[in-house]
Amino acid sequence: MTKTSRRAWLAHCTALVLAAIAARAGRAQGRAAKILVVGDSLSAEYGLERGSGWVALLEKQLAREKISASVVNASISGDTTSGGRSRLASLLQQHQPTHVILELGGNDALRGLPLAMTQANLTQMAQAAKAAGARVLIVGMQVPPNYGRRYSDDFAAVFSSVAKQEGVSLVPFMLKGVADSPQAETLFQADRLHPSAKAHPTILANIWPVLAAMLR
Repeated sequence: MTKTSRRAWLAHCTALVLAAIAARAGRAQGRAAKILVVGDSLSAEYGLERGSGWVALLEKQLAREKISASVVNASISGDTTSGGRSRLASLLQQHQPTHVILELGGNDALRGLPLAMTQANLTQMAQAAKAAGARVLIVGMQVPPNYGRRYSDDFAAVFSSVAKQEGVSLVPFMLKGVADSPQAETLFQADRLHPSAKAHPTILANIWPVLAAMLR
């Protein structure tokens, strides 16, 4: 292949990629926003009265802000990043979201799963959602100090690392103002793992500013 033909071939490939990106963006702009939440018990209203979790509160927030967007809550209690990865493709095909919120990873830590696996799963999910034309928000989690400082730091870094690598949005710590609150014991259910209904407005307050910017 000559230099001239190589340049022409590269230009052709670049044009095809740009056309695909433009077409995908046009499709996203041409339809109302649809937010797909793929999470675990923290998003599935575990132990809560229906309608009191942060995802339900998000729907009310969207209505108050007069933002035309629907929400699909595909969260499952006990789910891991592996579980989310295995079902994401069908969720993307079924719902065709414009925005995907990934709230998974906490159960990976509770089960002692390798951090490399958690990071690989989150990376693949972010890539799949982007390939489907959706904007991605990763909701980070942290573990209690008894896990050890090094593990705690490495676990928290997984979420920021994936977000940076994939160029997607990030909420560093879903339970900021809840788990680290001086009155934390009053913001959790009896199992001390799941936030009470009282804590979910704070959870939404952590997520909303980042998501709102994505919806503009």
